[in-house]
Amino acid sequence: MRAIVFDKAGSVSHTDLPDPTPGPKDVIVEVAAVGICGTDTHVHDGEFEGTNYPLVPGHEASGRVVGVGAEVEDLRVGDPVVINPSTTCGECEYCRAGRTNLCRNWNGLGVVASDGACARYLKAPVANVYRLKETTDLYQAALIEPLACALRGYDLLPRTLGTHYLIYGSGTMGLLMAQLAPRAGAASVTIVDTNPNRLEAARELGFEHALTSADEAHRATWDVVIDCTGNVRAIEDGLRRVKPGGHFQHFGVAPTEARAEYSPFRVYRDEITIVGTMAVLNTFERAVELFEAGAINPGPMISHSFSLGDYEEALQMFRDGTGRKLQIRPGDAESRTLLPHAERPIA
Repeated sequence: MRAIVFDKAGSVSHTDLPDPTPGPKDVIVEVAAVGICGTDTHVHDGEFEGTNYPLVPGHEASGRVVGVGAEVEDLRVGDPVVINPSTTCGECEYCRAGRTNLCRNWNGLGVVASDGACARYLKAPVANVYRLKETTDLYQAALIEPLACALRGYDLLPRTLGTHYLIYGSGTMGLLMAQLAPRAGAASVTIVDTNPNRLEAARELGFEHALTSADEAHRATWDVVIDCTGNVRAIEDGLRRVKPGGHFQHFGVAPTEARAEYSPFRVYRDEITIVGTMAVLNTFERAVELFEAGAINPGPMISHSFSLGDYEEALQMFRDGTGRKLQIRPGDAESRTLLPHAERPIA
């Protein structure tokens, strides 16, 4: 099979690899779509702790089952599925405590040590594979993995009706967090992004307060501030705008060496809660159900698709902030495609 391989940090190659064969409790999936996200750039750059090279990247994946192991009972060849990329040891203190997303031996398919979905086929443990309805759009379903991450973020935030949310970043995660905010009780949602094209996606989804700076907003502080960028300047700006008694969430992935300045005295005096969120924890099945129930509008979020042969172009476009969600579709022979729902040019 054809695959993308990160041979080492900073290196990408197009490689022919043997087709995977399933172990007793494995499933082989023919990949329909795999999204590119910020984690992929960190893995490519050698900034994600624990990554073992060479590695096939890609962890936001959907597809159809083409092979199952001898002990797999609930999935059949032809089933449409989505994959939870997080695998854990089940033995460390965090796994035993039910905090598997903090597993000391955590392994993400396409992130740490196991090959991911930027290939024609993906091997995954059956426990990580979720069947979809036949009517579910398989390309759009690749958004379920980031949706599961967003749900984990909300599991760590308060549910209070009538609160006001400020979200930094109008990329995939920012738009997902924004769409979930009303379900968590938000009376208003303000989105900040320095990229005007990404803000246009927020407006298409119905968010009128989509701004290039929080200084332009109709209020000065917010009950909940969520950073979906991992950018230190955005983090520092957002921490200043948390209302007394409010919450700040680190959602975006910052480089490991990044450092942000804030006032510990203000955190103490104003009883501000600062919380991180890592991957998924008991949220994937809920994400499937919410996605298939129409909880988010995925159409405006996906702008371009690429063949495997154009992976480097897609990765660079992501770094440049061009487009919205960019997908690799390994079964496609065509190169870059502007998808029909993104009819206006996205630069």
